[in-house]
Amino acid sequence: MRWRTVLLRHCFLLVTCLLTALEAVPIDIDKTKVKNPHPVDSAKIDPPDTGLYYDEYLKQVIDVLETDNHFREKLQKADIEEIKSGRLSKELDLVSHHVRTKLDELKRQEVGRLRMLIKAKLDSHHDTGIDHHALLKQFEHLNHLNPDKFESTDLDMLIKAATSDLEHYDKTRHEEFKKYEMMKEHERREYLKTLNEEKRKEEESKFEEMKKKHENHPKVNHPGSKDQLKEVWEQTDGLDPNDFNPKTFFKLHDVNNDGFLDEQELEALFTKELEKVYDPKNEEDDMVEMEEERLRMREHVMNEVDSNKDRLVTLEEFLKATEKKEFLEPDSWETLDQQQFFTEEELKEYESLISLQENELKKKADELQKQREELQRQHDQLEAQKMEYHQVVQQMEQKKLQQEISPSGPGGHSQFEPRM
Repeated sequence: MRWRTVLLRHCFLLVTCLLTALEAVPIDIDKTKVKNPHPVDSAKIDPPDTGLYYDEYLKQVIDVLETDNHFREKLQKADIEEIKSGRLSKELDLVSHHVRTKLDELKRQEVGRLRMLIKAKLDSHHDTGIDHHALLKQFEHLNHLNPDKFESTDLDMLIKAATSDLEHYDKTRHEEFKKYEMMKEHERREYLKTLNEEKRKEEESKFEEMKKKHENHPKVNHPGSKDQLKEVWEQTDGLDPNDFNPKTFFKLHDVNNDGFLDEQELEALFTKELEKVYDPKNEEDDMVEMEEERLRMREHVMNEVDSNKDRLVTLEEFLKATEKKEFLEPDSWETLDQQQFFTEEELKEYESLISLQENELKKKADELQKQREELQRQHDQLEAQKMEYHQVVQQMEQKKLQQEISPSGPGGHSQFEPRM
């Protein structure tokens, strides 16, 4: 389960795998003193969604590999070079036939899914000439040259692709947040342009007032500092601040008892600090910004504590960090309201991009409208032809009926019978 957690969340498998064979450091905790203790069965904890487009495939492959004792044993003894170089992937050749068969089926399903995605995308662009083999090259988490067999190359590619993608995940989140802030400012300025001078001044005044209200919050402790952790110890765990113990703190917040503080467990430690700045009930507090602040805090602590950069904090790393000066006497923490997210030049560039996109959308909308009008014209024409055809058929049926029934007089003789 431990290497599974690392691959899914961080894809730096080594440290977790090496530590799988080690016993966790025993720590005595008086659970009766902990406020609202929630016992956790680690076996029941679902792995988090990695956010990768092949997340389900990744999880299924790990599930199957975990069932092979040989592979698990080799993994526990592996070092970082074996994993990152792909040498560990060669062990796939020695797994049981049953496991290989399952992996083959998973790969076929994934290739089928990717082909459906490609077809759907091309169909939307009315491209009927589909070369699935060539287009599958863009997916780097599997070997497209052999779509029916899961080989050691596939495991190697899956590990490397997930590692690379997850390494860039935080960067992507920051970029998306920056775009969000620029869009927010762009929309605000566009709205102001629609107002007269008096209304515009009112809106500007309201904006500045809300900004000041948001900035007026209690001091935020430096993430990962002793003061910050002691606040969690006291207010969340319900323990005496005078009894603060780093080992006990680590054990309490290693929620799934796997011997590590992962990214989710670390982010949970910052909730109290974030509540000082953000309240969902307040109009001036943006919850999107709160999540960006949480991400910044987690990244900062990881940079300070995670010495081997595996995106997991071990007890040893945690205790070592508590000995540093930064833990006891940290610098003040600058919250997002003290940051400049973008420059005027960046905003102008972003607005230009938006304008281009809007123009493209308008062109497409105009084309669709023309197509709609043409389809409506053709529909009306067909309806008119249908009506005309229906009228002709009715006329023909009436004439046929008149020809079959000739007019006759009394006694059944024709009124137009000639006189003798």
